[in-house]
Amino acid sequence: MPSGFNINLSNRTIIITGGNRGIGYAYSRACAQAGAQVAIIYRTSKDAPDVAERLHKEFGIKVKAFQCDVSDAEKTTKTFFEIEKQFGNVTGLIANAGVSVVKPALELTSDDFNKIYSVNVLGVFNSARAAAKLWIDTNRNNGSIVITSSMSSRIINQAAPNRALTQAFYNSSKAAVANLMKGLAAEWAPRIRVNAVAPGYVDTDQTRHMDKRIIEHQERNIPLERFAKPEEIAGQALLLLSDHASYMTGGEYLVDGGQLLW
Repeated sequence: MPSGFNINLSNRTIIITGGNRGIGYAYSRACAQAGAQVAIIYRTSKDAPDVAERLHKEFGIKVKAFQCDVSDAEKTTKTFFEIEKQFGNVTGLIANAGVSVVKPALELTSDDFNKIYSVNVLGVFNSARAAAKLWIDTNRNNGSIVITSSMSSRIINQAAPNRALTQAFYNSSKAAVANLMKGLAAEWAPRIRVNAVAPGYVDTDQTRHMDKRIIEHQERNIPLERFAKPEEIAGQALLLLSDHASYMTGGEYLVDGGQLLW
């Protein structure tokens, strides 16, 4: 009997920035479950090595955490080459690391801007360039880069009806990274594929901590639209990393449960 549609990433290594929590953890787990070796990039989270060890034990494949600040271009490139040395056969990158500052626009500062853009835009670029350099320097084709964008690149989220969730820098950074993805895809096609996944609202501990919109909805007893589970976002990234997406590049794929229909 046919086994059905299957995404198999065995004998491949996937690098995932911010892969130890939230959507990033769902990406790491999905890749490990599909048979890939996983290199988790983290900046400060002390639990990242423990997360990697748990995934290793659960799926019996190599998973390791590497400390790296992706806003540092030189360090990022060195880390990616070290991963290639230790794991071999790096075939994909999920550039997922991201931060937010929820604050009214009149209170935002240059430090806030630098904090968000150095990770959400420059960090994504540094990660993508490091992966591309790795593949080009070793004369390999068919690398796949998946960038985590957001539906926030297209809309202004609401804290309550007709009241903006105050994260202007975050929203604009996601719009920037969506266009950055297109530029990289255009430059590197057909050798390297570059796509983006744009999640809608996702229910994670990290989201609940930083998204005042959720708290305010609960306080007012306003019914929430259904939030996604992180694993519901991971499937699209898994597809884009696989050979099933060999003709897909330059696309931003919205995974929002239909929220932007309205």
